[in-house]
Amino acid sequence: QVQLVESGGGLVQAGGSLRLSCAASGRPINNYAVGWFRQAPGKERDFVASISWTGSTTYYIDSVKGRFTISRDNAKNTVHLHLNSLRPEDTAVYYCSADRFGDGSSRSERDYENWGQGTQVTVSS
Repeated sequence: QVQLVESGGGLVQAGGSLRLSCAASGRPINNYAVGWFRQAPGKERDFVASISWTGSTTYYIDSVKGRFTISRDNAKNTVHLHLNSLRPEDTAVYYCSADRFGDGSSRSERDYENWGQGTQVTVSS
């Protein structure tokens, strides 16, 4: 199985930027589509973005389109989520996860496995 570890979270002011990283070990990440999800306090974990195993196709929720960019570097076994123009409502714990069978288009947690521990993103107004 692939193991995933998220990093890069922090405290930023509204309008700021962060780059989250999802580092894989155990198996090559290029065998998997990868998704990023987030969970705000008191809310369920929700899909944010995903990328196909080749990196040729990406998916985003409407509220982050144009602000977040997902990318992958299979040679470094890493997937990134670039967060720009951050808003207070983006505050959440961000998780990455791997989809072994899909093409990256799934937004359902049930299709993803091998969750990391998450990284906290806090955006102050």
